[in-house]
Amino acid sequence: MNIFIKNPSVLFFDKEKVFVENKDIAIENGIIKYIGKIPDSFQYDKLIDATDKLVMPGLINTHTHLPMSLFRNFADDLPLWEWLTEKVWPIEPKLTEEIVYWGTLLSIAELIMSGITCFNDMYNFANTVASAAKDAKIRGCICETLFDKTRKHKSNFKETRDLYNKWHQSNNDRIRVFIGPHAPYTCSPDYIEEMLLLAKELNTGIHIHLSESIKEVQDSFNMYGKSPVQHLYDLGLFDVRTLAAHCVHLSDEDIQILKENNVNVLYNPVSNLKLANGFAPIVKMLEKGINISLATDSSCSNNNLNMFEEIKLASLLNKGVTGDSTVVPAKKSLQIATINGAKALGIDDKVGSIEIGKCADIILIDLNKPHLCPRHNLISLLVYSVQASDVDTVIVDGNILMENRKLTTIDLDTVMKNVQLCAEKLIKY
Repeated sequence: MNIFIKNPSVLFFDKEKVFVENKDIAIENGIIKYIGKIPDSFQYDKLIDATDKLVMPGLINTHTHLPMSLFRNFADDLPLWEWLTEKVWPIEPKLTEEIVYWGTLLSIAELIMSGITCFNDMYNFANTVASAAKDAKIRGCICETLFDKTRKHKSNFKETRDLYNKWHQSNNDRIRVFIGPHAPYTCSPDYIEEMLLLAKELNTGIHIHLSESIKEVQDSFNMYGKSPVQHLYDLGLFDVRTLAAHCVHLSDEDIQILKENNVNVLYNPVSNLKLANGFAPIVKMLEKGINISLATDSSCSNNNLNMFEEIKLASLLNKGVTGDSTVVPAKKSLQIATINGAKALGIDDKVGSIEIGKCADIILIDLNKPHLCPRHNLISLLVYSVQASDVDTVIVDGNILMENRKLTTIDLDTVMKNVQLCAEKLIKY
């Protein structure tokens, strides 16, 4: 379908420059064909009047566990280790493909309705997560969570190989597959080295939790005599594209290792706050030139998938922690939530910014709201004032997934009904 978006304000990136201009946009076969003056010869199937709306790149949520919407508000006000070992891990063996499908679809509906056009997920039943993404027509990277210290595993990684062969670059390259070691504390060194070999063989990346809590760091020093970052570096894990979630407790040496090895850090401010894991040294990492992207984590450790909350907190938290109101300005927070996420996933040639030739992964924000008036600075407005509910329209790969706040690829009532039934099967209230 060809789409003509008329009269919008548009958020653009030009290297470190972030600005808004009024430019029409033409989308042809899922690709941004024209920006600005649209030729009279352009034939479109759909006209979107974007008066009083702002077009921006779709948000990219780089660390999720989508099926965990089933555990929303189930395990709150607990420290990380207790949260994992006494609440989450005991109930996960009860999951089935059907339950995971409905939980994932609910999360995808929430992603779309809050302006997220691409996710990076790590969880069990990854094949089912991919199926839900396919049905909803959203863009996503997936991996099966791999353990060997706390769960049995198959050393030949058949599930992950099959997942890669079935889904990687499928659905017009909307779905990609990574390798997913859960964390250094749940994976033995030999197991991590096996996964590294698999990642090299398949020419794909690694998605892992890293240095999330003080306990993890202390245990690593007790067991290996080094930090989790140094441990993974010595195992050679950073030889491939690495996406490291959290990275809260880092020494200056750790930060230097991440920089020198081009590790992408997936920042989860709300989840880190809720589990009381601390404050990631984002400003230090940005000063080093480390690529920082933004994420919500799961609905069990965050309770929603609202990236606009994360965008605002990414800016505010780091001002408060450093005592410097100039750090992580609005423009940087927007880059972290969009183009930096695309860079982390290795798809910045396709998405993450509004450019001719890129895929049409874009969202429209309704500016005609009292909390968005007056409009002195649209970049500040997007970070400090916009709410997820202000997202009006979502387009992924040229497909309209939501218009006027109505989902087009998901029957939300059916999904919510099924999720409630599934949750009641899992958890006896």
